Amino acid sequence: MSEPQKIVITDIFSPFQEYINAEQEVREVIKNIIKDVEKSLREMLITLQVIHSEINCELIHNAILKTREQFEEIRKGFDALDKVVPPSQYYRYNDHWRFATQKLCFVAALIVFLEKGVLIDQITAAEILGLHQKENVHLNLEDYLMGLLILATELARFAVNAVTLGDYNRPLQISKFVAELNAGFRLLNLKNDSLRKRFDALKYDVKKIEEVVYDLSIRGLISTNQNAEQATGVTKNE
Repeated sequence: MSEPQKIVITDIFSPFQEYINAEQEVREVIKNIIKDVEKSLREMLITLQVIHSEINCELIHNAILKTREQFEEIRKGFDALDKVVPPSQYYRYNDHWRFATQKLCFVAALIVFLEKGVLIDQITAAEILGLHQKENVHLNLEDYLMGLLILATELARFAVNAVTLGDYNRPLQISKFVAELNAGFRLLNLKNDSLRKRFDALKYDVKKIEEVVYDLSIRGLISTNQNAEQATGVTKNE
């Protein structure tokens, strides 16, 4: 190979290495940020486990307050992430925080359900996570929907444990909520493989919760009228 040819090859390939090094540096910074986010996420998940072992409203309320406080660290993490991710490069790097974001959406959805009994919307979820109106990162629809499907699985477990603790009204509330969530997902024509697979598991969550409610009914632990009222969202006090 002649000397001019060697120079041309060097000129072509040298910038490639610079680009690779710069990208790797960005990924290392992102990994360090997400490591802290995931640490806070684990603490939040541990805090909310109280719902499966306690019926005491005050203890659950305290767990929710603590979790909301822990979201402050999450928001700081996404603030830092927004400064690191290059403009228009969200999808190049989002694999680093996608699964954490899905779990965080689930946590946000769970605390809103525990507080108000309603489904969190995407904008509210983004605000709680600190991903609302950011320049370079955002809460995409897939991560939001995946978080809701994780919520359904957790609520199925919650329904079973609530009965064990002697709370027979909670499964009725969960049954109505998850049935409506299921109806909402059925309006979507899901093409994404991972989201579609997770949605396919939702029918088993619905079935599990329905079995809990049915078992309560045949054992006489809830009345038929109570079950019907919960299913329609109507109570005698309304």
